[in-house]
Amino acid sequence: MNALPIIQTPTGLPEPDADALAHSARVQAMLIERIRQAGGWLPFDAWMQAALYAPGLGYYSAGSVKFQREGDFTTAPEISPLFGQALAPQVAQILQASGSTTVLEFGAGSGALAAALIPALQGLGIQAHYQILELSADLRARQQAKLGWWRGQVQWLDALPARFSGCVLANEVLDAMPAVLFQWDEHGQLRQLGVTHDPAPQAASPFAWATRPAPEPLATKVRARVPPLPGYLSEINEQAEAWVRQMGQWLRRGAALLIDYGFPQAEYYHPQRLHGTLMCHFRHHAHDQPLILPGLQDITAHVDFTAMADAALEGGLDVLGYTSQARFLMNSGLVQLIRAPGCDPAARARELTALNLLTGEAEMGELFKVLAVGRDIDGPLLGFSRGDRRDRL
Repeated sequence: MNALPIIQTPTGLPEPDADALAHSARVQAMLIERIRQAGGWLPFDAWMQAALYAPGLGYYSAGSVKFQREGDFTTAPEISPLFGQALAPQVAQILQASGSTTVLEFGAGSGALAAALIPALQGLGIQAHYQILELSADLRARQQAKLGWWRGQVQWLDALPARFSGCVLANEVLDAMPAVLFQWDEHGQLRQLGVTHDPAPQAASPFAWATRPAPEPLATKVRARVPPLPGYLSEINEQAEAWVRQMGQWLRRGAALLIDYGFPQAEYYHPQRLHGTLMCHFRHHAHDQPLILPGLQDITAHVDFTAMADAALEGGLDVLGYTSQARFLMNSGLVQLIRAPGCDPAARARELTALNLLTGEAEMGELFKVLAVGRDIDGPLLGFSRGDRRDRL
C-alpha cells in the first residue's frame, strides 16, 4: 500500500493561547464523535466540512479573527480598496448588460470588498443593491458593523435566491469548499482518504489517515482526469462543481466572477504535483497538515478551473472569460487608479505596494485566476479584453 501523508506539527508555528487550545479541544471532541457515528472512518471532505463549518465550533463559524495582521491570512480586498475599485467597471458592465443593479457576494469575509465596491459603483452612476450570503454568523456581524454606512443598500440573505439577475461575486470561496482526497495505489486502483481517531498519547494529532476503495462514481470521475500514477495523491472538489452547476438554476441573466487560486486541469493534475494542493493557514503560516489544530486553522484546496467551467456549461451557463488576476485587474483599469506623482508620498507608496501584491507574478497576480460564467450577456467582458485564456481550460 502506498504511504499516507505523515502527520506532524510544522516547525515555526505560533503557539495557540489557552482560550484557543480550549476551543480546539471542543472541536476535536466533536470530530471524534463524528468519526464514531460514521463507524470509525470519516471521508476527508466530511471531516473538512465539520472542521470549518460546524455551527459554533468550525473555523468559519466560531469567533476567531481570520483576516489581516491579527488573523491567519490576507485576501485581496483586505490588501487595498484598489481591488474593489478596479472590480467596479467590470461589475458595472455586467449590471448594465443584465438590466439590474443587484450584486450578490458569497462569503464576504470582513466586508472589505463591499466597502470598496459600493462607493466605486456610485462613482460610476450605479446605486447598487448589494446582497451578501454569509454562512458564518460571526462574519455576518462583522460585515454589518463595517458596512453600517451603506446599511440601506446592503441586504444579508439566509438562502440562495430562487431567481437572480445581476452580478455574482465569489472571491476565495471555491477553495474553502470541502474537497475529496484520493490516491492511486500501486495496483492502479483508486483509494479515497478518510480520517480515523488515533488515541496514541504522543501523536501530533488525535486523528490519523486511512483509505478505503473509492466508490465507483468517484473513481470514474477521477479516471477521466488523472492517469493511474502509483502513489499520486490529489483532490477533487465535487461540492464546488455542484455549486457552480446549480448556479444555472437561479442565475437567469447576468454573470458571476469566480476569483481564486488554482489552475486549469492539465496543470492541476500534472504528474509532478504528487501530493495535491491542500493547504492550511494559521497565523500567516502556510503548511500542509490539515489534521492538526482543529477549528483554529483554515483548510483550502486550489481550484480546478477546467472543472468549474465544465460545471457551468453543464448547468446551462456560458463561459465568458478566464484569465489571471493581474491581467483582469489591468484590463479593468487598476493602473489608472494609482495616484499621480505629487500626491501624498505615503499614500502613493501604499498603492504601489498593493499594486505589486495584487498583480505581481510572484504574488497574487498569476496564482489567482478569474473565471466569468453567465447567461444572456452580449459582447466581450472588459476584464478579459486582453489575455483571455479560455483556450487553456
